[in-house]
Amino acid sequence: MNKRLDSLHRAKHFPRRHLTLAVAVVLSLAFASLWSPSQQLSAKRQNLSLTLKPSLELTKQTGETDDTPALPQPANTEHWEEITVRKGDSLSSIFSRNQLSASELYKFANSGKQAADLKYIKPGDQIELIRSSDNKLVKFKYHKSTLVTQLWQYQDKQFKFSELVRKPEIKITFRESTIKQSLYLSSQKAAISDNITMQLADIFAWEIDFIQDIRAGDQFSLTYEEKYLDGEKIGEGRILAARFVNRGEEHFAVLYTDNKGRSNYYNPEGKSLKKAFTRYPVDFTRISSRFTRARKHPILHKIRAHNGVDYAASYGTPIKATSDGKITFAGKKGGYGNTVVIQHRVKYTTLYAHMKHFSRGIRAGKKVKQGQIIGYVGSSGLATGPHLHYEFRVHNVHRDPLKVKLPHALPITASEKSNFKKQSSAVLAQLAKLQNASTFALNP
Repeated sequence: MNKRLDSLHRAKHFPRRHLTLAVAVVLSLAFASLWSPSQQLSAKRQNLSLTLKPSLELTKQTGETDDTPALPQPANTEHWEEITVRKGDSLSSIFSRNQLSASELYKFANSGKQAADLKYIKPGDQIELIRSSDNKLVKFKYHKSTLVTQLWQYQDKQFKFSELVRKPEIKITFRESTIKQSLYLSSQKAAISDNITMQLADIFAWEIDFIQDIRAGDQFSLTYEEKYLDGEKIGEGRILAARFVNRGEEHFAVLYTDNKGRSNYYNPEGKSLKKAFTRYPVDFTRISSRFTRARKHPILHKIRAHNGVDYAASYGTPIKATSDGKITFAGKKGGYGNTVVIQHRVKYTTLYAHMKHFSRGIRAGKKVKQGQIIGYVGSSGLATGPHLHYEFRVHNVHRDPLKVKLPHALPITASEKSNFKKQSSAVLAQLAKLQNASTFALNP
């Protein structure tokens, strides 16, 4: 409108009365455009007076400017303070460093089992908290893992706990390879992670000796889970089905979960591929001392029985339970140092000694699963270097862990047989289809 007025003023031969008339027309048109009958009716209904808002809306619609002020947003009153757990940190040191009183620590740490478990926090863990104006803890958030976040909120004079568990998207991945030198190198070439490679070796551990039986030309293929969160891969899950050809002989494995939620790997006939015990509780570099009734102790320099096997491994190597069972002892045990003893069924007992430290939550009375990490290799007690001392007892009599005949796990029960056949046929058919498609792609 101003442009129009300027142009009218600049007209040299434009009569004054015409100018006055033109200005009146322009103003009336502009007013009419801003104040249409529909807007008048709307204003009456809402008891609104004429403001700048209609003109601003009109300006935005015509595209002349975009200076419409943003609507006020509600203020975020919560301010989360982010904390990264340092080496040597405890809940007490974290509270102290952040000027939270001992009484706040006591109130929080004694709010329940979940808070008490925070004594197992480790360097790199992420914590967030909100405090009040008088420096009282209001909210405490612990990012337990990529998928699990724990939250404590102070309400009604107590901390209330809740847990958010995110479910990742699961994608099924197919991989295959032909061995030229070793399983490890072939897996790397096929873009298979160390985690999946170890799962594959564990599944067929009782069918194939991966140290002595592997030959160039052996083949394997498998399907397994990959986990994604917000479009980003965060890890792998379990192998669903696998085929391994060793020296011309085919071996198959299928993951099956029974109606009680127990998962295991079976061959197509429903026979379990694992024994009730795994042979080795740790990934070791060598056997530094074998089972013998007479050995000179390296520290005591006395001849005495060595009732187990010593597996040399680097400090911090994970130690795994060789079978399902219940921990009967976890603590310091004389020359054994940090020791865990597990009872399996009625007649079997295993002992793990010289640990650096125990895994989180390992204590007497706790049930453990085969393959669960119970501690880490160290040299506590009477030990000259890092290793695991492992004992196997039957009816409390020591047996050589490398030679004792280990019992098999139970096969598929009769009640599960039909469902197993249906599921295993489907996953093995999928594996064969993917393998055929891959072969066709390589040889069109």
